[in-house]
Amino acid sequence: MIMEMKDSGSVVLTAYHPHSPARIPGMEQSFVQDIPPSHSPTSRKSFSRCRRINRMLSNESAPPPAFSRSNSQASMDSTSMEDFWCEVESIKESSEDGSDEATLLEFKPADEGELEAEWLQDVGLSTLISGAEEEDGQALLSTLTRTQAAAVQKRYNTYTQTLRKKNKHTVRDVRDIFGTCDSSPTFETVPVSPVPSNGIQLPGQKPVWKSVSSNSCLDCGLDKGSPSVTEELSYEVSFSESITVLPKNQEWTKNQRFKKEDSALPKFIVRKSRFGLTEVGDLSPEDMKKIRYLSLIELTAFYDALGVELKRNRAERVRGRENGLFGVPLTVLLENDQKKVPGIKVPLIFQKLLLKLEETGLETEGILRVPGSASRVKNLHQELEAKFYEDTFDWEQVRNNDAAGLLKMFIRELPSPLFTVEYLPAFITLVEKISKIKLQLQALHLLIMLLPEANRDTAKAFLQFLKKVVANEGKNKMNLWNVSMIVAPNLFIYKGKRANQQEMQAAATTAHIVRLLIRYQDILWTVPSFLISQVRKMNEAAMNNSKRQLMFDKGVRKLLRRKTMERERPERLEGAVTFPPCLQSDIPEGVIRVYAPLHSKVSMAIQLNSQTKAKDILARFHCENSHGSSQNIRGQIQSLHEIGGNIGQHCLDPDAYMLDVYHENPQAEWVIKPKAS
Repeated sequence: MIMEMKDSGSVVLTAYHPHSPARIPGMEQSFVQDIPPSHSPTSRKSFSRCRRINRMLSNESAPPPAFSRSNSQASMDSTSMEDFWCEVESIKESSEDGSDEATLLEFKPADEGELEAEWLQDVGLSTLISGAEEEDGQALLSTLTRTQAAAVQKRYNTYTQTLRKKNKHTVRDVRDIFGTCDSSPTFETVPVSPVPSNGIQLPGQKPVWKSVSSNSCLDCGLDKGSPSVTEELSYEVSFSESITVLPKNQEWTKNQRFKKEDSALPKFIVRKSRFGLTEVGDLSPEDMKKIRYLSLIELTAFYDALGVELKRNRAERVRGRENGLFGVPLTVLLENDQKKVPGIKVPLIFQKLLLKLEETGLETEGILRVPGSASRVKNLHQELEAKFYEDTFDWEQVRNNDAAGLLKMFIRELPSPLFTVEYLPAFITLVEKISKIKLQLQALHLLIMLLPEANRDTAKAFLQFLKKVVANEGKNKMNLWNVSMIVAPNLFIYKGKRANQQEMQAAATTAHIVRLLIRYQDILWTVPSFLISQVRKMNEAAMNNSKRQLMFDKGVRKLLRRKTMERERPERLEGAVTFPPCLQSDIPEGVIRVYAPLHSKVSMAIQLNSQTKAKDILARFHCENSHGSSQNIRGQIQSLHEIGGNIGQHCLDPDAYMLDVYHENPQAEWVIKPKAS
């Protein structure tokens, strides 16, 4: 199967050039004509302020821009960024009106070595700081690839050198951790196969691919100007291991230019191997936590391989509101909402705003761009805070543009940005320092894997909505670039941070990031299989460590000695009883027992062959239980889950070939149940 994302081969991105003094004749006139008469008073005010912003950005005394462009592109760039600056001005006006009242984040400068210590903690290697011999840290280290191990070693070296300079407590020598006398780790790393495969590459095993047909793909909806050349993305090999040697003294940004046309984005193909594809919601929370550890290590190794510094903010956390709707941390909102709707993953107010706009606003011309009434939005905000949880708020009174304003206000007022304070600089860097779209997308993919669960689920719901807005471009006049410009300042100009000249120069950068997020979201929420392979190895290493620990437990050793002495007594040997082998060993090779606790027929032995897919097993259970199961169960979408062994829980792709998955994890149990929403 193929997952497609559309795009053009060589990508040219043109940034807004604030340094250019030239004005575009007729630009103001054409912009005013786009504004509906009903919004003229506010719009005239906003437009005049937008012109002042443009004049400020065109000042000859401004520093050179982050990006350069040719004269032939000047008209396109200045016009295309107008919406961005008007949105910035609209945000500023709402703040002046007192609508945005969230607590500001305070930033604290990091001492030397503190960032490395935080990094080691964030990747699950706090044991390297404490000196404790913990199994999880050892298991994680045993799964690292060559480039990942080098990234860990580099950060640990910096940390230990800093501690020695400060004469703090004794630190472990890096050779004690990596078992090496030089800079190259000698422990066994994950092998990198030259030809991609999914899951764990078995020794001598040839990678297996399923044949694909023309309709077995996921199209991301590039409907015009689509380039004929496609590029393949591989999930099977670590991104950092795939980086080729870069030319010396390569300058990334000098020729970096942005084009706003949708056809400027390439078309990517992600092939499904016989193990299928895995989305973020398909793995257990425990395994997703390990995915986050590995993603940060891999992202760091990826940036190291490109010669790019991975920048992070260090924010002093300021507690937000503990009740209400706006300005409340996502985790607190979800805790409150889950008391009302157990298992909910996206805040109820955010879901309701999205639903309102999807039902009535997708075809509204200028939706997201044309501002609602500031006074109405303020009143609706206050009314929602008072009535939403009482279910007495009248949604019929909310106009579409006002609902869009509330949606953007919700995102802006989050105490911490949706894409987190720590890694916002990394989002900017991936465009400013990395010129190739494929590499930008790989970095973005890892950053999405890094997001906390609440942020990731909320961002996913938001981007799915934005994709629907773009799909209705014919009626709402909002194409991908328009939507990206409007959304970017709401995501990247956040509380506690005022827009400065450098930020304004990065306007096109942030809009381009949003454009990538919208266009390639189906790729970004798929977990790279090389990370899943490492999680499997990590779980196997942890299990082996636990077994060894159990064998050396003092109490267990005493018990074993006593049992051994009893078995060696002659009278015991004469009357010894032979127990049958484990029931599992009675199951022939290639046969699995599948459990379906919600069906009338709760289990079934299935003989697997090389062509058996997960969906074939589901179809067989459906046929066997079509009359016995309740109507409620028949109405649910059932999925086959792999549970235990070297994975916590894994909802299988319907196209996964079961014999390959079985060989990957022979100790797993196989359960049919509804997929977690």
